[in-house]
Amino acid sequence: MTQNSARAAFLSPQPSATPSTAGPARLGWQGRLVRLSGGLIPVGPGRVERVQRREIDAVRRSFPDPKTIVVLNPKGGANKTTATLLIAATLGMYRGGYTLAWDNNESMGNLGVRIMASGHTRTARDLLQDLDRFDDGRSIRLGDLDNYVHPQGDSQFDALASDLDPAGVTTIDGVAFRKLHAILSRFYRVVVVDTGNNMRASNWEAAVETADQLVVVSTIREDTGYGAAALLEGLRLKGHADKVAQAVTILASPAATVDARLSRRLHDHFGQLTRAVCDVPYDPAIVAGGPLNIHSLSPGTRQAWLSATAVIAEGL
Repeated sequence: MTQNSARAAFLSPQPSATPSTAGPARLGWQGRLVRLSGGLIPVGPGRVERVQRREIDAVRRSFPDPKTIVVLNPKGGANKTTATLLIAATLGMYRGGYTLAWDNNESMGNLGVRIMASGHTRTARDLLQDLDRFDDGRSIRLGDLDNYVHPQGDSQFDALASDLDPAGVTTIDGVAFRKLHAILSRFYRVVVVDTGNNMRASNWEAAVETADQLVVVSTIREDTGYGAAALLEGLRLKGHADKVAQAVTILASPAATVDARLSRRLHDHFGQLTRAVCDVPYDPAIVAGGPLNIHSLSPGTRQAWLSATAVIAEGL
């Protein structure tokens, strides 16, 4: 082995000696037995915990370069913002940060009212207007972005809101999106983009072109399901058939009980068009419309979003 190849072998990532699927159980009766015995009976994890550990491994997997996930549905009320925040929260918690949820609405979007605000009210529009200040002979640093993004506490991701002024006249177009994306992707390993409802907007199209993974979100309702179906057809016509085939569909229950027949129809339809279809349950903590904290959700809801995020991560 040459000196260069030996150095490369030493520096290359090494497989973990103990994969997360190994080791004693922490959940279920197996985990209780391990704790009660003080670890003297090292029972392995049950099936449910093994699946969960594999999903966590999928979310934690290394990416060769920054990745962009774009969340879509041209119909309002489809749970796009909820999905954006919960995907970002899941990635942030299990990857240890460097994840951004970004509201790419042309003007006023919903993400700004669903996040925990920090000590400022600046938005993507402010960051865009100030980009020239970062080109004054010094390099922009991650700390410079603290004046524009909102850290989301224990969820370990940041959020960048869209314009919150309903009377504002400035919009984010495709050129602006690309400028912002070029800066943001220098500092975040994963950027999760919330989108508006106008498929013809240049910033919407720019987000799709930039996407490494499309996520189509719909509630189990006729109107949002139709919006998602029309979206996929429109993307195919715009030349994005490959991205549609690799997309992930998330179907969200709009109530504690859902129309089982409609759910099967949506599963069948989107299962033929996209790589995977994931279900997430109704949760009262989501529907109020205020700041969304993943820790306030039920364990079953958090697990469903972990499963969906693992499927998304596998496509990156």
